[in-house]
Amino acid sequence: MHMVMVIFAGLLLLAVFALFGRLWGHDAAGVALAAKWFVPAWAGVALVNMWVGVTRAGYTLAQELPILALVFAVPAAVAALTAWQLKG
Repeated sequence: MHMVMVIFAGLLLLAVFALFGRLWGHDAAGVALAAKWFVPAWAGVALVNMWVGVTRAGYTLAQELPILALVFAVPAAVAALTAWQLKG
């Protein structure tokens, strides 16, 4: 359940990035650029989530790595698809 909530939070964060890209860029290229900037920001958040899982929740790194991959990949793939669709 936590993993689904983190992925949903990533999608919400992507929406915030896209909104600010639209507000500051005034066009689709601004949204595409914001989606590209989202990916490294989300990588940092996903890594912090993994670190918390290892240090606080008691999971091993081997247990957390597949979760990290999924938690990062889903919102990053949506961001890449958004940037590609908007021809950024």
